[in-house]
Amino acid sequence: MDNIDDVLVALRRVIRATDLHSKHLAKTTGLTTPQILLLQAIRARSDITIGELANEVSLSQATVTTILDRLEKRELVYRERSTKDKRKVHAHLTDAGANILEDAPIPLQEHFTHQFDNLQQWEQMMIIAALQRVAHMMDAQQIDAAPVLDIGSIDRQSTNVDKA
Repeated sequence: MDNIDDVLVALRRVIRATDLHSKHLAKTTGLTTPQILLLQAIRARSDITIGELANEVSLSQATVTTILDRLEKRELVYRERSTKDKRKVHAHLTDAGANILEDAPIPLQEHFTHQFDNLQQWEQMMIIAALQRVAHMMDAQQIDAAPVLDIGSIDRQSTNVDKA
């Protein structure tokens, strides 16, 4: 029974680390991981369309639009219709958005990605296979999930901190 305890403790630690980091981000910036990731993507490509932004962060356009609505209300981003193609809308960072990114802690998934990229290819494949098996064992293989380390649904509503 020691092996199962080890697995459950490791899973709990992953869940807890994600939860604690999400709370730390919310406390220090008032933003969620997906919001920070969108702000970072906009900063990296200053003239990015909503569709390109959705592809960049692996979220649906509808989810990105919902997140941008919240960020725009906080005056961290603004949207502007393209002068060349009226069908396209570009997202831009405001000075306040740039300032909040300067002080924001690094999202947990960036730290994880850096560590993962430093592993050998065979180690990466073993981790992927093991995690996919765990998801299957938990009947979670059909759950739609974006590659974002954050607790809960990305497009959820909130009354306290802006979620998503």
